[in-house]
Amino acid sequence: MSVKNNYNHTVFACYFGYIIQAIVNNFAPLLFLTFRDEFGIPLHRITTLVTINFLFQLFIDVVCAKVVDKIGYRKCIVAAQFFSALGIAGLGILPDLFPNAYTGIIVSILLYATGGGLIEVLVSPIVEACPIKNKKAAMSLLHSFYCWGHLFVVLASTLFFTAFGIKNWRILAFIWSIVPFINTFYFAKVPIAHLTQEGEQMNLKELFSSKQFLLFILIMVCAGASEQGISQWASAFAEAGLGVSKTVGDLAGPSLFAITMGTSRVVYSKISEKIDLNRYMTGCAVLCIVAYSVASFSGNPVISLLGCAMCGFSVGVMWPGSFSLASEKFPKGGTAMFAFLALAGDFGCSFGPTVVGFATSVLNDDLKKGIFAAIVFPVMLIIALWVMKKSKTQKLDNINVKY
Repeated sequence: MSVKNNYNHTVFACYFGYIIQAIVNNFAPLLFLTFRDEFGIPLHRITTLVTINFLFQLFIDVVCAKVVDKIGYRKCIVAAQFFSALGIAGLGILPDLFPNAYTGIIVSILLYATGGGLIEVLVSPIVEACPIKNKKAAMSLLHSFYCWGHLFVVLASTLFFTAFGIKNWRILAFIWSIVPFINTFYFAKVPIAHLTQEGEQMNLKELFSSKQFLLFILIMVCAGASEQGISQWASAFAEAGLGVSKTVGDLAGPSLFAITMGTSRVVYSKISEKIDLNRYMTGCAVLCIVAYSVASFSGNPVISLLGCAMCGFSVGVMWPGSFSLASEKFPKGGTAMFAFLALAGDFGCSFGPTVVGFATSVLNDDLKKGIFAAIVFPVMLIIALWVMKKSKTQKLDNINVKY
C-alpha cells in the first residue's frame, strides 16, 4: 500500500514529530554554557531562553485552538516541521548575523517554538483520528517517542561534542535540522483524517461549561507537574546526591528518567486492551507518591536516584492516558480540546518545578525535601480520577456517553 493510503505512515510521521519536539526542547539547553563563553551572554539572560521557548509554545497552543480547524491539519503540521527545521538550523546561523547574538538566539527559539507548539497540539489528534485499532496503545507509544528523542538528543550530542569538540556545535545544529526537514515531506504525503466533521466539533463554550472537561484540565495540570516536578531537577539531584560532575549528572539524572518514562509508555501500549485506564493511572499515581517519598527520604543517594527513576516510570502514562480518557468522554471535542489539554499540561510542566524550587529555598536549599513538596500533584490526580470514576454519565450534544 502506498504512503498516500496507509495510515501506519501517518502514525510513523507523528512518532518522528515527537522526536523533533524533543530536539526543540532539549538541544539548545546543552549549549547554554557555550553561549555564555562564546557570545558573552550572562547566565541570568540565558536562563530566560527556556522560559521564552515554553511561553511561546503556550501561546501557540491557544492560537491553535481557534485556527487549526480552519486552516487544516495538513497545512499546519507541515508548517510545524518547516518552522522547527528553520529554527534549529537558525541556531547555527542567526547569532552570527545579528549585531546582538542574544537576539539571534531568541529569533531561532521563536521559530522552532512555533513548530514545537504546533507539533504538541496536532500529533495527538492526528493519531486519534487515524482508523487504526487500539488507539490507547498508539497514543501511549506515540508519547514514548518524546522520551526516546530526549534520550537520543542528549546522548548523540554528547558523543558529537566528545568526538568533534564543542566548537563545532553549529554543524550539529544543521544536522539536527535535517530531521524536521525530511518529516516536512513525509507529512505532505501521508493520509490525514479529522476527528470531527465540519460543524460537529464542540465549541469552547460547550467544552468549558462541562465540569468534566474542567476536571480533565486539572488532571493534565497534575500530570505535567508530577512529571516535570522532578524531571527538571533530575540533573541537579544526581549531582548533589551522588557527588558527580555535571556531565555525569546530566546522563545519570535526566537520561535515566527518560528511559523509565519511555519504558512505561511502551509497557502500557502492550497491555492497554487488558486493563482499565482509570485504574491504571490511579495505580501509577500511587507509585509516584512512593517514588517521591523514596527519592526524598532515603539516606542512600543511589536509592534516592532509583526513586527518581521510579518516578519516571510512574508518570509515563499520565499525559497520554489523560488524552485517551478525554477522547472517550468528548468524542466531538476536536482540536480545541487537545489544544487546551496541552496548554494545561504545559502549565503543569512549568508550575511543578517552580513549586519544587520554592520549597527547596524555604527548606534551607535542601533539594531532597523540596522535591517532596511535589507529592501534592499525584495526590490531586488520584482525587480527580476518583471523582471522574464516580461520574457515571456525561451529557454531550444531547447524547448520554457512558464511561
